[in-house]
Amino acid sequence: MSGLFNPTVAWITFRATMGRRRAFLFLIPAVILIVLTVALKISRPPARPWPSHVLGTFGFSVLLPLTALIIGSSVLGAEIDDGSIIHLLATPVRRSSVIITKFIVATALTIAFAAVPELIAALISGGGYTEPTASSVVGGPGTVTSGTPISNSGFAIGLFVGAVVGAVIYNAIFVMVSAATTRAIAVGLLYVLIWETLLSNFVSGARLLSVSHYSLGIANAIAHDSSLMAGLNPATAIIMGSIVTVGALALAINLLSGFTLKGEPA
Repeated sequence: MSGLFNPTVAWITFRATMGRRRAFLFLIPAVILIVLTVALKISRPPARPWPSHVLGTFGFSVLLPLTALIIGSSVLGAEIDDGSIIHLLATPVRRSSVIITKFIVATALTIAFAAVPELIAALISGGGYTEPTASSVVGGPGTVTSGTPISNSGFAIGLFVGAVVGAVIYNAIFVMVSAATTRAIAVGLLYVLIWETLLSNFVSGARLLSVSHYSLGIANAIAHDSSLMAGLNPATAIIMGSIVTVGALALAINLLSGFTLKGEPA
């Protein structure tokens, strides 16, 4: 890893990413998530599965990927846009080192701005609940019983670990998209809204290629919350997530190498 991680590139990337006005956008999804959690905690009755739906389905398929998109497209895309990537690639730094270093920085920032807020929001919510069920024994036919509470610590840790996994995979994809096109934000936004938000939640077959369901599958393995609606089991989530991450990074390295050849003067 020491040969793939370049501290100088990491510091330059971190300073450039956090120094732009775009850095203020990183906080918006986190603030929305925490404010929404507090509002629901105050207004909703206990023993309802809203934490699982809000922090799981909505958090993993909308807020987490949007944060990763903003950050992941910034660490490489901005340098490609303004042409400064040519100066970086002119230095004796391996292309694989550039991609891996920027990927690590983007992942660390996404964990700070998305996974940590997920943990905080989960702790605020008080834990998850299994889905309420109809009972013909308690209260008569058709009576809806309260959901069974799930350990608050287990629920929070599960969501945090799932969000960390999602940060890793999403950033591998968005760094690759940044290397492939100068319209990384637009392409990434279409991917998040159409694939992760719509298709993966309504078409069962699409879940095999859904990062949000990789994250939910791993989160559910720890939280054991049926309301998380994880579409994949943990083993499938780990295998597919690993394949997507490695494949996206390998493609990003290849694309950046091709960019170098086209960008250097003859």
